[in-house]
Amino acid sequence: MPSHVTPAAEIGQPTPSTAAVPGDRLSDAPLLEKLAMLTLEEKVQLITGRDLWTTWPMERIGLRRMLVSDGPSGVRGEVWDERDQSLNLPSATALASSWDPDLARRYGAAAAVEARRKGVDAVLGPTINLHRSPLGGRHFECYSEDPVLTAELATAYVTGVQDNGVGATPKHYVANDFETERFTVDVRADERTLRELYLLAFEKAVTEARPWLLMSAYNAVNGIPATENPLLRTPLKDEWGFDGVVVSDWTAVRSLESAKAEQDLAMPGPAGPWGAALVEAVRRGEIAEEVVDRKVLRLLRLARRVGALDGSAPAEPVWVEDGIALARHAAAEGSVLLENRGELPWDGGTLRKVAVIGENALAARTQGGGSATVMPEYTVSPLEGLRAALPDAEVSYSAGVTSPIGVVELPLAQMTNPVTGNPGLRARFLAEDGRELFTEDRLCGHLVYLGGKAPVGESRTFELTTRYTPAESGTVRLGFALAGSGRLYVDGRLLVEAVLDADEDPGSGLLSAPSTSAEFKLTAGVPLDLRLVYDLVDRTGLGTQAMSVRLGSEPAAVDGDALIAEAVSTAAEADVAVVVVGTNSLVESEGHDRTSLCLPGRQDDLVRAVVAANRRTVVIVNAGAPVLMPWRDRVAALLVGWFGGQEFGNTLADVLLGSVEPGGRLTTTWPAEQADVPVLSCTPENGVVEYGEGIHIGYRAWLRAGTQPAYWFGSGLGYTVIDPVEVSAPPAAAPGEVATLRVRVANRGGRAGKQVVHVYAERPDSAVDRPVRWLVGSSPVVVPARGTAEVEVAVPTRYLAHWADGWAYESGGFILRVGTSAVELPLRTTLVVSG
Repeated sequence: MPSHVTPAAEIGQPTPSTAAVPGDRLSDAPLLEKLAMLTLEEKVQLITGRDLWTTWPMERIGLRRMLVSDGPSGVRGEVWDERDQSLNLPSATALASSWDPDLARRYGAAAAVEARRKGVDAVLGPTINLHRSPLGGRHFECYSEDPVLTAELATAYVTGVQDNGVGATPKHYVANDFETERFTVDVRADERTLRELYLLAFEKAVTEARPWLLMSAYNAVNGIPATENPLLRTPLKDEWGFDGVVVSDWTAVRSLESAKAEQDLAMPGPAGPWGAALVEAVRRGEIAEEVVDRKVLRLLRLARRVGALDGSAPAEPVWVEDGIALARHAAAEGSVLLENRGELPWDGGTLRKVAVIGENALAARTQGGGSATVMPEYTVSPLEGLRAALPDAEVSYSAGVTSPIGVVELPLAQMTNPVTGNPGLRARFLAEDGRELFTEDRLCGHLVYLGGKAPVGESRTFELTTRYTPAESGTVRLGFALAGSGRLYVDGRLLVEAVLDADEDPGSGLLSAPSTSAEFKLTAGVPLDLRLVYDLVDRTGLGTQAMSVRLGSEPAAVDGDALIAEAVSTAAEADVAVVVVGTNSLVESEGHDRTSLCLPGRQDDLVRAVVAANRRTVVIVNAGAPVLMPWRDRVAALLVGWFGGQEFGNTLADVLLGSVEPGGRLTTTWPAEQADVPVLSCTPENGVVEYGEGIHIGYRAWLRAGTQPAYWFGSGLGYTVIDPVEVSAPPAAAPGEVATLRVRVANRGGRAGKQVVHVYAERPDSAVDRPVRWLVGSSPVVVPARGTAEVEVAVPTRYLAHWADGWAYESGGFILRVGTSAVELPLRTTLVVSG
């Protein structure tokens, strides 16, 4: 039985930031003086956004506007514009697969450098919701199915961002682990489940890295919207000591109830449920003015930290490095080698012919869809990366399959702006009477207006025009993607007219809009005048400030068998074959969950056929989340590259040719069959999702079910064999202490390599429901060829406690198992927790 109960405590030993961040240890007295200068109306104005991305300035108290921006795998800036380019870092699943908090710190620091270059004061990340189900549409943007690993990485990321003088915003607080009905769904979870899993993922970041902001979620938790939920007070503010700004997810504040709660800033603005209604509620005595004052004080504290108040300045960056090099390195550190039957690494000097196959080999996904999207200066595809790395080899390409993804934008080189004569398109916003309200010249047919000067709400019509000169003859489908009513004219004649209904989720309609198209016969070199007209009348809510449109093409009827046959022929003639399979924006994106873990289209058929033609076939998975791989036992090697950032192709070449180690290990369990997944559904029933599995998600649920997945949490291979061979640990520790394990690892191979040491706890005789085992610590380690190394793994005893109206410690011994995955655990020791 529990013999010792303590109040909630910080996890482990806090590690202070290396930077002296202005404002963090300063008195609030000067801020209170500024607060006293404000009228009630001014206070309420300050805690409601000025527009989509900025807060209100107030010159008389020396306050400038503050700009926040999406990432979190890069920083987009104030506008969504291909002319305003950003560093495209690998996805969060790639970063997490490194299991390396120091890399997460560097990644956060690089994001902060980008933010400062773009004038951004706060980055809206990291996303630290859990991989409760592999169907979660935003899986790629989150770290892991495990709360401890998530907490470690989030803490490091926040530290890196804020050490460079920019605010970080862990999100989405809390239990926002899926997309279906995310605006209205009610997540039901008991307190123990919340404390030990979903809140734990936030706790370490808040108590140790001290983020300057935190984002509340859209969903409700146990019947109360997150923006109104008591969880914003307890544990966030009164237990963990969070002194930053709770900013809402965009449009998540829906009532005055959130003003009564510990929600501090409602975004976006200027419209919203606070405003005049909040002023009147205070005047009537329904809400105390002190409640508003607390919110304003937090906002002023943030302003001082980021240098938005007169007399304050952000910290000088302390971690600055080459962002492109970091993107390439991080992608390698996160690449997970799941199978290698003696094939890799290749000796590039011996390769004469290399077949590169798959749609994703030519147009790889380097990032996830949705608000995480940034506009990189360039991306390197797997085909480009291998051709650059193998200049003396013949590197051929075959698509093999086509997957339905809707229309894709036309190549810039084939589009001419009809007004300027330069490459690109002309975009115009028109009034009811046809007057031109706003005009700009663009370089891409996929436009997202989410902030900036475009008068979306004031316009009647949007028009996009270009002169398109196809490079090849043939029949394609020309069309568009948008939410609403659109018409496409070719040489003045109407080709396509449609009203396209998006999902109820406005984010999905904005970021993954439906598309339509019609066949058209192209003649190489013969230009076509394209004009897309988008009806903007009667837009409401976020639609008055945001819109997206895509002008492009998609293939006409395709002979799938012929494409696969062509790929097979290409592979049969090559020394080796590389097949790049993956997902697309219709499969993985913010705004919707997946319905299947299968690869889209006929990619499984393609892999089987190529493997039959060339036994030296290596498959690369270009996806942000688990996919089913029924052919995995037949391939020569299998590498998960995730959404690998803008240097993805170069990284793949580095890994395949052995110039770097595939450093990643899985941070979520990958199933062999979808039916085997123990926690799968993301679909609300009557508006509710029950987290009835409690504390048993991810590998914990797999262990409990006794079902064998394809690959366990922690799985991954290197190019050498490194094993833990010895462990030493203190015999006992008191509640709240940190026990340090020392693990000796041995490299049995002829090259240096990386391993990740895991420590799991077990308590088979526990008086309370516990997982079969659960992660309590980990550490990456690099070991020289045929050498040994000792790594220290910190195990906070808090991770051995369970929640029972407080953190309760079961006295006695806990088995600690040491190894390299949730099931590969050759070493064990015992730690006694004293009462």
